[in-house]
Amino acid sequence: MFKNHPKGLLGASLANMGERFGFYTMMAILVLFLQAKFGLNGKDAGLIYSIFYFSIYILAFVGGLIADKIRNYKGTILVGLIVMAVGYLILAFPTPSPVPEGQKTTYLVISCLGLFVIAFGNGLFKGNLQALVGQMYDNQKYGKNRDSGFSLFYMFINVGAIFAPFAAIGVRNWWLGKHSLDYNANLPALCHQQLEGTLETTKVVGTGALDQAQGLAETTFGLAPTEQFTTLARTVSESVGDMGAFANNYLNVFNTGFHYAFGTAIVAMVISIFIYLYNRKTFPNPAGVAKTKSAEDTANFDMDVKEVKQRMYALLAVFSVVIFFWFSFHQNGLTLTMFARDYTDLSGIKIDLGFTSLQGAEIFQSINPIFIVLLTPIIMAVFGWLRAKGIEPSTPKKIAIGMLIAASAYVLMAVGSMGLPLFSDITGSPLDDAAKMTPFLLIGTYFILTVAELFISPLGISFVSKVAPPKYQGVMQGGWLGATALGNQLLFIGAILYESIPLWMTWSVFVVACLLSMATMLFMLRWLERITK
Repeated sequence: MFKNHPKGLLGASLANMGERFGFYTMMAILVLFLQAKFGLNGKDAGLIYSIFYFSIYILAFVGGLIADKIRNYKGTILVGLIVMAVGYLILAFPTPSPVPEGQKTTYLVISCLGLFVIAFGNGLFKGNLQALVGQMYDNQKYGKNRDSGFSLFYMFINVGAIFAPFAAIGVRNWWLGKHSLDYNANLPALCHQQLEGTLETTKVVGTGALDQAQGLAETTFGLAPTEQFTTLARTVSESVGDMGAFANNYLNVFNTGFHYAFGTAIVAMVISIFIYLYNRKTFPNPAGVAKTKSAEDTANFDMDVKEVKQRMYALLAVFSVVIFFWFSFHQNGLTLTMFARDYTDLSGIKIDLGFTSLQGAEIFQSINPIFIVLLTPIIMAVFGWLRAKGIEPSTPKKIAIGMLIAASAYVLMAVGSMGLPLFSDITGSPLDDAAKMTPFLLIGTYFILTVAELFISPLGISFVSKVAPPKYQGVMQGGWLGATALGNQLLFIGAILYESIPLWMTWSVFVVACLLSMATMLFMLRWLERITK
């Protein structure tokens, strides 16, 4: 698989697996953690989520500036790995839950500090490692395999992403099981409503939540209910007489499990550090690049000012377009995860491992990396066949096609969501499983979004590594991630729409965003193709 590719590609891919593991742990549980831990609504949790995603990518621009300035990509990458591990350690340390009155801001700031440390470490690591991989293909021996090399890099690092959601879910549910409790997605919000005095006792909850509440009341307090109950409030109050004690206990155990789930990322980061150090000698060393290059390569390194400007303008144009794609695509960790929790029938999705169970909305976050690993060889084979026929689309054209594919994914969600009630109509009164959507709606959406991602993300990175002037490799990879950051900063808009308007209209906004991105790329296509020749 790695034949005809530089030796360092495998080492770089393996080193990046830990970062992907932590990233997908974060993607799977961050919004749900913020809501369960601090009782935040979707809009506020979505705002923190979008700021974190903005930071994790915009700081890659800063990391690129640092590495380009000191010409020490390897050292900057290593520091980034260590800093990320420290950030996960901050989040993994259990803090009081429910958060005591008057201390919510303090503990929320601590959590946000952990997120910032992760984002800063990621900024030092991510873009610079991509630049390092790009430098491997500056050698003419490997140059023609640049696109396929980045596709392999992208596929391989997502192997770690496959296991992150399962590990996060498994650890949280294992902790619940140790305290004789079971997972129920609806209960954290209902417990917060009880503690805040806003729980509407006349609203009927879903049968799953009823059974869970009865079971929790019996297990936690050793009391059996004396009659069939019809609401969560009545179940708890008549069984144990202290609904507040029940809510406090469940939130404490549930959120401590989340903290320990963040801790799984630390192990992966340590493994990545050792892999990186072991393979460090196989990576290129650009620090003395001007001295070691041939006369032709040195001329390329010190290219004409006019050409530098043309390349920078082309990259900035592409960056501005992909902002709206990432605004749509990264809803997978926000509104699509909320949809999995609120509107998707999860009753048939449970894997019992004995010591723990894998069940929860977070499990859908493993679908994207699974599809990446499965589909990357197929997409590469198609591109290879087209290349052999002399009809392979240019990289800019592939990116435009990817945006069209992404739009079709949200068309599927819009059609599938028609007729579903507003979010405000199910707050405090979750839907019964029979009224929810089949999991195959989300699985199909993730499948289509993954195909779109394989047309855009690895090829976009490849495009940047090819077009960026050599002495601006780090900062331009940071620019690609910076564009991603701006798209991520808009993510909270999705959470606002999700809680305010019909779902099919929410997904339609993302359809329009992807189509506008595609149209703009096609408008610039000839110019971009000329620049990349």
